[in-house]
Amino acid sequence: MLYYSLNRQSPVVSFKEAAIRGQAPDKGLYFPKRIPEFDPLFINHIEQYGKEDIAYRVISPYVGDDIPEDVLRKIVAETVNFEIPLVKLNDKVSTLELFHGPTLAFKDVGARFMSRCLGYFSKSITEKVVVLVATSGDTGGAVAHGFYDVPGVEVVILYPSGKVSSVQEKQLTTLGKNIRALEVEGSFDDCQRLVKQAFADQSLIEQLFLTSANSINVARWLPQQFYYLFAWQQWKDKTAPPVISVPSGNFGNICAGLLAHVSGMPVKHFVAACNANTVVPDFLESGNYVPKPAVPTISNAMDVGDPSNFVRILEIFNQQLGSLKKVLSSYSVSDVETKRTIREVYSAYGYLPDPHGAVGYRALQQYLQTDSEAKGIFLETAHPVKFYDVVEPVIHSNIPVPDSVRGVINQTKQAVLMPAEYEALKEQLLKLR
Repeated sequence: MLYYSLNRQSPVVSFKEAAIRGQAPDKGLYFPKRIPEFDPLFINHIEQYGKEDIAYRVISPYVGDDIPEDVLRKIVAETVNFEIPLVKLNDKVSTLELFHGPTLAFKDVGARFMSRCLGYFSKSITEKVVVLVATSGDTGGAVAHGFYDVPGVEVVILYPSGKVSSVQEKQLTTLGKNIRALEVEGSFDDCQRLVKQAFADQSLIEQLFLTSANSINVARWLPQQFYYLFAWQQWKDKTAPPVISVPSGNFGNICAGLLAHVSGMPVKHFVAACNANTVVPDFLESGNYVPKPAVPTISNAMDVGDPSNFVRILEIFNQQLGSLKKVLSSYSVSDVETKRTIREVYSAYGYLPDPHGAVGYRALQQYLQTDSEAKGIFLETAHPVKFYDVVEPVIHSNIPVPDSVRGVINQTKQAVLMPAEYEALKEQLLKLR
């Protein structure tokens, strides 16, 4: 498989080079030259396949010959070696739980896949690889855990000061060794801007082997398709495909779902569930894409004012807004509605969503009001304990703490506080030479 830059000013590259580079030299995101089609027999009889085989069948065409089959199968097996269950709430609504990985967030799948791919590729690279990543919450912990102690790889994580949950912060700042955390005095958009500036700085690139671990990297983005195939595998009524509601911030997750859909996986409709950051809902309504400063919310991982992956969604639909709107709707959910939803879902079903899952549930309900025959799935992207400071006051009860969180909650934070200025980031990065 070859990949081209969406800015169309750089040469096409292999999966290996796209994964190592992260971003094209012309600052564009990489996109596959061809979208594979799933074998209809595979889709129609998907319940006969195990998770590892499903994941291998999905990702293999995108990797091509860059990773041998036996190695890729091992990478995939290690990527999905935890439960991803579809849980029924009522006759109309189910949830796909994506929080059973090591850092209790959906980002574990992409981070584990990417870290193992780069670990394999780094054996042929003589230089130290520096993985640079911005996080609005869950990406940081997943990347830190995925790349922890990987030989020849240093990881630098930028996160917005005071705008991630206490558990998220501990997960990305307490590992040490090859993991470095930079606490930025600003928003996630500031963190993302600084990362993009670093990749655009030719003098820096000449001194460091930089790559990205954000979902702009194809090795982070593409394996997120697995979720949707696992949901379809567990969906009982194959004659009536589900509506799928995805909590959306940087739009990598839902973009992967749309990619799986155009490859042949049945979905009735997609819902991009957003919080107070309404760039995409506004775009679908007006046709004008206008980035805005990020608004802080209790669903902080979605606090993105200019989602990087939306350009890929437009590419999937050939820049045709009309075609996109046939497949995708988007709703904005306020913090007040989010808290109310957490309380209502917990009271009605004994099921406790995290703030992001609650946004997904509420947006799904809004869509189902327009289609009384439809049934749907919302993605539960993180364990509620990661947001205990928000959730516990809403339900007036304590959340049981999983062992993986108990292990980090009392550890000492290790982070460098820095202004949201590029020269401050460059100074930190040059220390890694």
